[in-house]
Amino acid sequence: MFGRLSSHRKLALSFILMLSLPLTAMAAKSTSTPNIVLVVMDNFGYGEIGVYGGGVLRGAPTPNIDSIAAEGFQLTNFNVEAECTPSRAALMTGRYGIRTRQQPKGPPRGIWYGLTQWEITLAEMLSDTGYATGMFGKWHLGDAAGRYPTDQGFDEWYGIPNSSDQAFWPDSDSFQSDAGVEFTRIMTSTRNQTPKKHEVYGRAKRATVDREITDHALDFMRRKAKTQQPFFAYLPYTQTHEPVDAHPDFKGSTGNGSFADVLAQTDAYVGELLAKIDELGLKDNTIFIFTSDNGREGIKRSFGFTGPWRGTMFSPYEGSLRVPFLIRYPGNIPPRQVSNDIVHLIDIFPTLANFVGGNIPQDRVLDGVDQSKFFTGQTAKSARESVIIYIGNELFGVKWRNWKMLLKEIDEKSYAIQNMAYPSIYNLIVDPKEEEPEKFYLDDTWVDTPLWQVIEDHQISIAQDAGSPAE
Repeated sequence: MFGRLSSHRKLALSFILMLSLPLTAMAAKSTSTPNIVLVVMDNFGYGEIGVYGGGVLRGAPTPNIDSIAAEGFQLTNFNVEAECTPSRAALMTGRYGIRTRQQPKGPPRGIWYGLTQWEITLAEMLSDTGYATGMFGKWHLGDAAGRYPTDQGFDEWYGIPNSSDQAFWPDSDSFQSDAGVEFTRIMTSTRNQTPKKHEVYGRAKRATVDREITDHALDFMRRKAKTQQPFFAYLPYTQTHEPVDAHPDFKGSTGNGSFADVLAQTDAYVGELLAKIDELGLKDNTIFIFTSDNGREGIKRSFGFTGPWRGTMFSPYEGSLRVPFLIRYPGNIPPRQVSNDIVHLIDIFPTLANFVGGNIPQDRVLDGVDQSKFFTGQTAKSARESVIIYIGNELFGVKWRNWKMLLKEIDEKSYAIQNMAYPSIYNLIVDPKEEEPEKFYLDDTWVDTPLWQVIEDHQISIAQDAGSPAE
């Protein structure tokens, strides 16, 4: 009798424990605040890494970057803006780049203006949620007093203020020192402190900068893990932007040219970041994202690869707007997920806000949508069906589901804008290279309605937007 009771009790206890374990795990997930590591490449096309058809094909395997896809979610229809500054503005604000340039009076600000202090950045949202925030790499959103990363929500910054094409200047035999142009320098700063300028950002420094970006990020993660404060490490790498100069440790390592060398180098650096997260015991509580600001450069002898897509940056075509996106969050995002649903860079802000319990600004339009349910498998479809396409301050067109309508096209040799008497409509499943507009799409005239509706709704929203005040 007692033996039977004891057995029943053991079974009951075992059953209770079995039930309580997943509940305990779920409770831990709901109360813990994940760390975030966000890697953003510079002018890095869709087809560079292995899981997007690159890697070995591009002369350098990318096993570390590919592992993020194996352990997480890969998007094949992730959209960005056509140029560096608008994309970075969109990432930081969750708003189309055109909104950050809207002024209360007068025309929009210039395409490379960046952010006003009025904007609420991803770093500010995370900082207000209790995060330590560190940025290591290229900013390109403002290089005047009060407009550097540590004025916009980051606790610390190491990197460059603008674009890497400025690294050519110090080595140019034609540079004229009295032209009123200063050499770019490596800069550092901490929150509420005046940034410091360091060594000149020339070709020699160009070759080592991503190594230093990585080292600063590794140190930041180590320091913050000791304090048990959740951290946001933002790494906008630089070396796939011209000039593509590999670190001395990687120069010539692939035998396949400078771009392949830098691709191998980048994969190794991402591997170091992933290994550090493992070493610190933070893997299960860290969101890791790998993506790019826009597609490959369009200049001759710039050897980036856009995969199957037409065009390069500064164009309205998929090779400009569609880039890699991989996200890993163990235990929350199921592994080995792939989707061709539309997601946009502006969605990162509200999605991360949902993951961490951050507050979304209520006094301005956010164009981004929360994709957390999509990423975690709670819904099968993206929360977005369309994206608006701008180049500079000009509205070029729209994507809706598998369809794309361009009101303007661009000459890919001269970059001259071509205003279309009749919009070009492409079916991106039937014609992924956008080779031939459907001029006589007799079976599909219905698609005009949803495409124009997206544009009209956006134009009404822009007309009602009060703009971004202040400088």
